[in-house]
Amino acid sequence: KTISSFYNQSAIDAAAEKASVRLTPTTMLYSGKSPDGSHILKSAKYLYKELPVRIAHRIKGFRRLPFIIGCNPTILQVHELYIRAFQMLSDFPPVTNGKTETRYGKLVQQLLDDHKDVVTMLAEGFKECRKHIQDESLIRSFLDNTLTSRLGIRMLATHHLTLYEDNPDFVGIICTRLSPKKIIEKWVDFARTLKGPRTVCANTRSAGLNPKDSCATSRTANITRWNPPHPSLFSNSRQRLCEHQYGNSPRVRINGHVAARFPYLPMPLDYILPELLKNAMRATMESHLETPYNVPDVVITIANNDIDFVIRISDRGGGIPHNIIGNVMNYHFTTAEETSQDGKTNPFYGHLLSSGPQSGPMHGFGFGLPTSRAYAEYLGGSLSIQSLQGIGTDVYLRLKHIDGREESFRI
Repeated sequence: KTISSFYNQSAIDAAAEKASVRLTPTTMLYSGKSPDGSHILKSAKYLYKELPVRIAHRIKGFRRLPFIIGCNPTILQVHELYIRAFQMLSDFPPVTNGKTETRYGKLVQQLLDDHKDVVTMLAEGFKECRKHIQDESLIRSFLDNTLTSRLGIRMLATHHLTLYEDNPDFVGIICTRLSPKKIIEKWVDFARTLKGPRTVCANTRSAGLNPKDSCATSRTANITRWNPPHPSLFSNSRQRLCEHQYGNSPRVRINGHVAARFPYLPMPLDYILPELLKNAMRATMESHLETPYNVPDVVITIANNDIDFVIRISDRGGGIPHNIIGNVMNYHFTTAEETSQDGKTNPFYGHLLSSGPQSGPMHGFGFGLPTSRAYAEYLGGSLSIQSLQGIGTDVYLRLKHIDGREESFRI
C-alpha cells in the first residue's frame, strides 16, 4: 500500500493527539525485574499502547513539512515506513499473555530492523532537496524531534527485547555499573587502528597497576549487550580510519575519574562517542600531514559528580576556523568537498561525516555533530565546543545521571 492509502486515516490523527508517556531510566531500572517474570508482560503492554502514539507524532511531523520537501522520494520513503509501522502495530491484537507477548516482541524486532537506515535516508533526502529549504529553523526542529524520538523509541523497544536476558550487570539496556573509561576505549580502538590498543590511562602507573590491565576491555560485551552495529558494517576506508588513511593515528590518553562506575544507558554513548572521537583523530592527523608519525595526543578527561558526568575530548588539530565555528552544529554543514588546508586552522571539523554507528556511511552529509547534540540534549545534557584557533578543540559532552541528585531525563 502507498502513503496515500493511509494519509487521512482517522486512527493516525487520533493517536497523534495523545500525549506520549515518557519513562525515567530509574523507572525502567526498578521495574525491569520481577520474581515471576511479570515485568516482561507489563513492558510489552506499555509498548503496545505507547509506540503507536509516538509513531503517529512523527507522521504528523512529516505532514507538516513544506510540500516540495515532503514529496522528495527519499523522505517520502521514510514517511511511508512510519505509516507502515503504525498500521502493523495498530493491527496487532492486544497483548494479554506470554504467547501474544512473544509474537509482539518479534514484531518489534522486525520494525527495528526495517527502520535501521532511517537516519541515512533522512540525510540523503534533505541533501537532495536542500536548495528548496527556506526556513532552516523549521528543518532543524523537524530533524531534532524526529531523530531524538527515534532514539527514544529504539531504546524502549531494545530495552523490552533485552529484558529476557539474565545478566547481573544489566537490567534491559541499562548497565548498573557502567564504566565511561571502558566504553571510550572500545570506540577509540574502533576509530583508530587495526593494531593493538594504544590507550593509556592516567594514574595507573602511580598506583602500581599495569595500564594494559587497568584499560582492558574484557567487559565491553557487557556494556554493549544491546548489540549495536559492529564496526565491520562500515567500509574499510571508514573503519580504523586514521591508520588506513594516514598510516598512523594519535595516541589517546584518558585521565580524570577513570575508575567511575554508575548506572547508565550505553546505547546513546555508542551513538555519540564514535563521532566525537573520529572527528578529533582526523582533525589531528589532517593538521599534521607533514609529520604523520609525530602527532600530538588526543586527551580525554572524565569528570563525575552527583548530578552529571562530563567527557571532554581535547585535540591539537588546529582548531575550528572563525568563519565556520558558528555552523558546525547545523545539519548538512560540511566541507567534505573542500580540498584546501590551512596549516594553522583546520577546516576539517566541517566534515561531520556521519551520525554514529546506528546508520550506514554518510560521507559529506553533515549529520554527525548536530545529531550528537540533539541526542545529548534529549538525555538532559549538552554538547558544546570550545575552539582555540591555531591550536585545537575541546568538545564537552555533559550527561545527567539517571540516579543523580537532580531529576532525571525521560525517554
